[in-house]
Amino acid sequence: MAHSTAPRDTTPADTTPADAASRDAASRDTTTRGGTPVAAASPAPGVTRAERRALRRALDGGGTFKVRFRRDRTLVLMTLPAVLLVLVFNYIPILGNVVAFQEYDPYISDNGFIAVFHSPWVGFEQFSRLFEDSAFWDAVQNTLVLFGLQLVLFFPVPILLALLINSVIRPRVRAVSQAILYLPHFFSWVLVITVFQQIFGGAGIIAQTLRRHGYEGFDLMTDPGVFKFLVTAEGVWKDAGWGVIVFLAALASVSPDLYEASAMDGAGRWRRMWHVTLPALRPVIALLLVLRVGDALTVGFEQILLQRDAVGPGAAEVLDTYVWWNGVRNQDFSYAAAAGLIKGVVSLGLVLAANKVAHLMGEQGVYKK
Repeated sequence: MAHSTAPRDTTPADTTPADAASRDAASRDTTTRGGTPVAAASPAPGVTRAERRALRRALDGGGTFKVRFRRDRTLVLMTLPAVLLVLVFNYIPILGNVVAFQEYDPYISDNGFIAVFHSPWVGFEQFSRLFEDSAFWDAVQNTLVLFGLQLVLFFPVPILLALLINSVIRPRVRAVSQAILYLPHFFSWVLVITVFQQIFGGAGIIAQTLRRHGYEGFDLMTDPGVFKFLVTAEGVWKDAGWGVIVFLAALASVSPDLYEASAMDGAGRWRRMWHVTLPALRPVIALLLVLRVGDALTVGFEQILLQRDAVGPGAAEVLDTYVWWNGVRNQDFSYAAAAGLIKGVVSLGLVLAANKVAHLMGEQGVYKK
């Protein structure tokens, strides 16, 4: 027997076409957005635009934004201090890049901020000085060489360590290994360089041991030829263990059923790692690689500044130290701002290019398409 779709207290004659269309739009194609029912994008024909808006507002509970804000207001308040910090220390200082187009003199006024409005405009003169300076291009070359070494020798290390730790069965051994690897991250660069000095320096343990056995000692800490490899080794020892955290978190999300199914299909340890573990790490690897490419021109200011005098600026001068010595230390702030602005623009371009490559490889990267 067919049943009527009209309400109990009404008859089919009492139901108007507009009411029927509204009920049809509300019942047929509604979805749920954040726990709140939302009308479908294509309601029944014959319903006016005003009726669709009224129906959507009624189903949204007064508006999607208001509903979401009421639902997530606690999270919004929690993130508000972080947003303010980023705004104050990362976005507002961008306005200071205007001094790159001036001959900025902080002493022209009692207030350094007011001095920006009184400093003369020079256009692209600071950039012309920068491009004509051979020391600037030497710093760019050293920066790119260091980035290439760190990308090849440093970036894969956390991945390999994460795979190694993930293969350890005993939880106690795994916890101890993680603690040992994480510990150097909390050391300052002064302490890290001091440890390397005590090992590889002219008066270090290795050199003294060689001399006691009749061999000539060496001092790697003052050798310009091996400085870039030494800096990479210091970075690996200090931060590789910290990078393992991200990859271990990605591996923790892999379902054990995948390993069990592959083992039942006859896959050994290496094939399970190749076909299950590495595909699970691929999105994280792509994301971190994009971010690392964005930091190509930032290879460690404090670390290199502490060792610059030992090997000389020819081997240790990078963009950050170049800006410090030629801009900030000599109080040529406009020159330093021009160098920093070029570095920021190039880094942004590298991030966008690397993210585009990630999209072509089928990965999300920093943001979706």
